[in-house]
Amino acid sequence: MSTRWYPIYQRGNPQLRIFLPNFWMKLIRPAEEQPKNVATFSVSMQMTKYDIKNYLEKIYKLPVVDVRTRIEMGKTKRDQTFGYVTKEDDVKIAYVTLLKTEEFTFPDLFSKKEEQKKAEEKSLDDSKQGFKRFLDRNKKRPGTPGWYSI
Repeated sequence: MSTRWYPIYQRGNPQLRIFLPNFWMKLIRPAEEQPKNVATFSVSMQMTKYDIKNYLEKIYKLPVVDVRTRIEMGKTKRDQTFGYVTKEDDVKIAYVTLLKTEEFTFPDLFSKKEEQKKAEEKSLDDSKQGFKRFLDRNKKRPGTPGWYSI
């Protein structure tokens, strides 16, 4: 399905027509625990279950068993100063069930957080030790508190 309009006739060179779908799919992390063979997508509101199944089977060659969809209501907010109400767009969520032999795990893009935390803690400790050395080195300088004795 495409709602883009393409010109029927162009003068000069032969026509080059590329038909692109207006559909989009975004893989999202599920809010609750799901079986290993279920993937969750945020999809275009115009997509039907059959469109989702064909999209995944034809383009990505995934063995899709079942597709369930629901429409998630957008959040409403009230403006504090003027009092008018705004609402975010609704989103269609698709739950795609793959074969039992297939196993889908959400990609862990930020698995190095623990390593980064350790490195940050180490650099923080290093900077604290460096500051202590600086204070010890400059303890006896005039103009800094503690250089004179009472």
